[in-house]
Amino acid sequence: MQQEIISVDLGGTNIRIGTTANGKVDNITSLKLVDKNDLQKTLLQIAKLIESKTSAQTTGIAIGVPSVVDTRRGIVYDVTNIPSWKEVHLKSYLENKLKLPVLVNNDVNCFVLGEHRYGAAKGHGSAVGLAIGTGLGAGIIINNKLYEGSNAGAGEIGMLPYLEHDLEYYCSGNFFTQFYNINGEVLFEKVKNNNKEAISVYHIFGKHVARAIKYTLLTFDPEVIVLGGSVSKAFPFFETGMKDELTDFPFPNSVKNLQIKTAQNPNSHLLGASLLFENK
Repeated sequence: MQQEIISVDLGGTNIRIGTTANGKVDNITSLKLVDKNDLQKTLLQIAKLIESKTSAQTTGIAIGVPSVVDTRRGIVYDVTNIPSWKEVHLKSYLENKLKLPVLVNNDVNCFVLGEHRYGAAKGHGSAVGLAIGTGLGAGIIINNKLYEGSNAGAGEIGMLPYLEHDLEYYCSGNFFTQFYNINGEVLFEKVKNNNKEAISVYHIFGKHVARAIKYTLLTFDPEVIVLGGSVSKAFPFFETGMKDELTDFPFPNSVKNLQIKTAQNPNSHLLGASLLFENK
């Protein structure tokens, strides 16, 4: 009998869920999170969605969340984009309700696990996954194992002070709205049409992303950095600005040896979540 894990990628706006087995994801559903100011409503929505996916083959539930986590007890703390999630005992809630084992971890940790096993970081002993979307976060692989820190908070480089704010302010989709009053998706369409202003904006954005890469190199010195998240789709347009800014790195050989890739597997978060059962 084939064993399946129900994998969940919880975002600040959407929930994505699928059944994972043998390196594949099936039966994927994506939908909006309900009233984020009501903890019980969000928990019930997640529980019902998971329940709708379970079968006789389901052996566990794995969830990636955009925050720090007590991974042993499955407690989620202070989710930035879900106001009601301050201290959520997600593991115990779901295990009591669904009678299946539950593992919870940071969403970018799940992303890098998925890319390490099934995507752009495959075959590399050390890797960092940088998720560039509405925020900026990192997941870290050292000696082929996930390094999560004591609170699953290792890799939260977006919170590092940078210029007038922090790295996330300049290295995420917020950069386009805060400095240019334009939606990232709209800008992406413009740059694909060779709009000069859009090209310039992405060039500047690439220079900021390079700073995040410099910090990553100085801290972890990985073999490969995998860029994921919605903004990474524009990598060809900010790659030049990024590489220009990396030329003054104090250890040129580190940049020369570093591989920078974009994510290869569209289901890395879900696949990586299922791998938590191997890493527990």
